[in-house]
Amino acid sequence: MNRLDRTRSPAQGSTFTAHGPSYASVSDAGRPGSSRARPYATNSGGGMKARLGRFIDSFRREDGAGSSQFAFHVTDTDADHDGDDGFSGRRPADVVVVREHQGSRYYDLRSANAKTASTLLARELKGRHLQMIAISGSIGTGLFVASGKALSQGGPASLLLAYLIVGVMLWCTVQALGEMAVVFPVAGSFSAFSTRFLDPSWGFAMGWNYALQWIVVLPLEIIAAALTIEYWNSEVEKAIFVTVFLIIIVLINLTGIKGYGEAEFVFAIVKVTAVVGFILLGIVINIGGTPTSGYIGGTYWHDPGAFNNGFKGLCAVFVTAAFAFAGTELVGLAAAETANPMKSLPTAIKQVFWRITLFYIVSLTLVGLLVPYTEPRLLGAANIADATASPFVIAIESAGATVLPSVFNVIILVAVISVGNSSVFGASRTLAALAEQGQAPRVFAYVDRRGRPLVAILSVSSVGLLAYLANYQAHARVFDWLLAVSGLSTIFTWASTCLAHIRLRKAWSYRNRSLEDMAFRAQAGVVGSWVGLICNLFVLAAQLWVAISPVGGEEWSARDLAENFFVQCLALPVVLVFWIGHKLWFRTSFVRVEDMDIDTGRRDFGRLGIIKAQEEEERQSWPRWKRLYRVIC
Repeated sequence: MNRLDRTRSPAQGSTFTAHGPSYASVSDAGRPGSSRARPYATNSGGGMKARLGRFIDSFRREDGAGSSQFAFHVTDTDADHDGDDGFSGRRPADVVVVREHQGSRYYDLRSANAKTASTLLARELKGRHLQMIAISGSIGTGLFVASGKALSQGGPASLLLAYLIVGVMLWCTVQALGEMAVVFPVAGSFSAFSTRFLDPSWGFAMGWNYALQWIVVLPLEIIAAALTIEYWNSEVEKAIFVTVFLIIIVLINLTGIKGYGEAEFVFAIVKVTAVVGFILLGIVINIGGTPTSGYIGGTYWHDPGAFNNGFKGLCAVFVTAAFAFAGTELVGLAAAETANPMKSLPTAIKQVFWRITLFYIVSLTLVGLLVPYTEPRLLGAANIADATASPFVIAIESAGATVLPSVFNVIILVAVISVGNSSVFGASRTLAALAEQGQAPRVFAYVDRRGRPLVAILSVSSVGLLAYLANYQAHARVFDWLLAVSGLSTIFTWASTCLAHIRLRKAWSYRNRSLEDMAFRAQAGVVGSWVGLICNLFVLAAQLWVAISPVGGEEWSARDLAENFFVQCLALPVVLVFWIGHKLWFRTSFVRVEDMDIDTGRRDFGRLGIIKAQEEEERQSWPRWKRLYRVIC
């Protein structure tokens, strides 16, 4: 074995294991492989030919030519003996072992960890981008439209209770994710953490589970946007708007991570303004009444009632609530493309508290006060994207004939485009990370010189062509099966994140590492991760029960019951097939605490102790209100 057979690989435990700003955002001077070294880009006058050359060159593969990091190739036998690789004692910290195996079915966990840590994705997201993604990045049909179905199934009390439980569960989950993402700002986030801290096969299943979730959400949201147009004109040709929305989403993602961040920043401002406006309007309507009634108060909580369909009605709301909250975890996925994750991520993670409290709990409380669960339009929704069944629109319409319902439908339109935009981001980054880890076709790992996972973006965007099924008369059934793939995906992702955090803390303690070495610690600690994990398992069990024995399904045929079960729980067999298939193929095992890699890709933050001491000194001078504010913000 040639000990000097070297290939570039990230430095294990290095502070600089991830690439910085994209090719387009840094000076080209002195950079190997830069466009200024090419004949067509040397025109000092910046003519059309030079600009065209630079544009074409930006799509070329980013090969990481500027990296000086490397790895030694050793065999399995060599890797098990210290000093046998040409070094005495421990290997240097800047060497990552790439293990080779005599058999063909061997999953190289060390190499997978190293590759996600050395991502070539551009680091251009700023703090304001992350904060807006955390606050309102995925507010869309799940809140504005699907909450109507949840209200009709469970009543206002079940709606509020289910969203509150899922909100607490999500807060604990995002806190755990934030801790891992700040310490390990690696590509792939969820799947990478599950692969590293749990089991490579489970990480494979979680990665594909999450990618498929967002892949199917893309056409779903585009169809939702096209159907929202029907609010103004039911005769309009849906294919025209499908084309418009698909082009907008694709172009935003092709502008790079900075373009995505700016678009989400604008979308978020619109959505936040809309929700705050609805809350103020809802209070006025509830106190002042509608043109046909006086003060409303809690009337609808008494007649027709607070609950519908009892405990089963409550369980039926849980998955709808999870669908509405899905996407909050994207803030963790964006860590690998953030300029300063240590500074930006903690603040963004804390903003989730306000998103849950203000945008979901308060707004849905008002919805339950303004719209009875017996409202015919709630029960007559054609599908989850039927904007005419939005309880928000129905509540506003109850105030009388004004322009506000049309305005709010425009907000719904912006929201679904935003979620469609996020779906391309989430799916493409997950596919690229899976490819880097050897868990997806290698072509998805293609990253161009502007730091874009180009092949993954184009592949995910092509699935959006399914949105042309909006013209198909039975598109509602297509909607149901698309949702079936993504329905439980979020629950699996969140549960795995909590479990991975618990395992990381165990390994951290096993290596006698201090929690003070972490730049950010989950406010809920390990207890919060246990709470999140148990709640996720409870929601999963509740969904299985409702799928087997659905609300109002007493008179259903056996065929209808079977179809309903798979529509509700299709994600479960999909995850099991991925997990078991990968495990049988590679014969992977659960990652033991003593074998867990908690160094590769870790941000050491060399001056962390000094920074924390300075922050604590500054904090002592703050008034009490500011200290409390900074805890939750």
